[in-house]
Amino acid sequence: MTKTLRVAVIGAGRMGADHIKRLSTRIHGAEVAAVVDVDLARAQAAIEGIDGAVALASADEALNNGDVNAVLIATPGFLHEEILYKALEKDFPILCEKPLTPDAESAWKVVQAEQALGHKRIQVGFMRRFDAEYSALGAIIRNSELGELLMLHHQHRNPTTPEGFTNEMLINDSVVHEFDAIRYFTGEEITSVQVRLGKPTRSAPNGQHDPQHVLLETESGVLADVEIYVNAKFGYQVATQASFEDGIVSIGGDNGPYVQAAGKWGGNVTPGFEERFGTAYDVEVQAWADAALRGEIGGPTAWDGYATAACCEAGVEAQKSGEKVKVQLNTKPDLYK
Repeated sequence: MTKTLRVAVIGAGRMGADHIKRLSTRIHGAEVAAVVDVDLARAQAAIEGIDGAVALASADEALNNGDVNAVLIATPGFLHEEILYKALEKDFPILCEKPLTPDAESAWKVVQAEQALGHKRIQVGFMRRFDAEYSALGAIIRNSELGELLMLHHQHRNPTTPEGFTNEMLINDSVVHEFDAIRYFTGEEITSVQVRLGKPTRSAPNGQHDPQHVLLETESGVLADVEIYVNAKFGYQVATQASFEDGIVSIGGDNGPYVQAAGKWGGNVTPGFEERFGTAYDVEVQAWADAALRGEIGGPTAWDGYATAACCEAGVEAQKSGEKVKVQLNTKPDLYK
């Protein structure tokens, strides 16, 4: 078994560049061997100062580079499927940023391909599972410290959205994280999704109804709701409140210095997801590297990627119909049980 992962980072955009910096400065047991981007100049800029790394224009070049033995996929989601198949053929450890693929049908095909391989190689990048507060709440649920979990209440607020952020992307790019979080907290599949559209903000661009209220139910009847508000202006805020038989637990609230000075009081709200979940990303990638060196994965599986894709499809359908929509899932393969 190799003692170091030589990682090809596919995609040198916002997430890829962040992971390149992380791998080259903060992760043990893993190094950047290659950076791939269709914009070769961007790939070359990303490897500046990283000894032994090469800039390449295609994933095929990276996967066939004899110095590469692991892959981190940070391209747009519609490009993931082909790269995943090729990396599985090489039997490389894979960390794939969410989504696994953009739809449930193609995600299911990836699940089947990994099942045929006979062992797990794909870890999906749902980084919230590695956040300290998420982990603490998960432990309280699993240990039944406060009795049974009954309800989950989520808030997901962004200051603004980039140009081209569609109504469907509120589900596919934002609430997808809550879909995974609810599955992580409950250990159950989500069975139905409903989306309610209320009074919209004037800050939302044309064609986008913001905020929205998403209602979910799990296999055992745990109810969950999500306030998704992506043009909230004030900053980036992700919070959860869990209702138990014997108590309430809240995570993701305001933290950091609470200052009273010059006749004012208060603190700061994180401006974006990098600041809020930066440490979680570090823990996630380290867990992936450590597990990969043991021939395992260290986090969410391809099945998790598929299940959240199915939730997103139900969510978009519910968004359009206003009705409760059942989540359609195939039978879970033995590899993921």
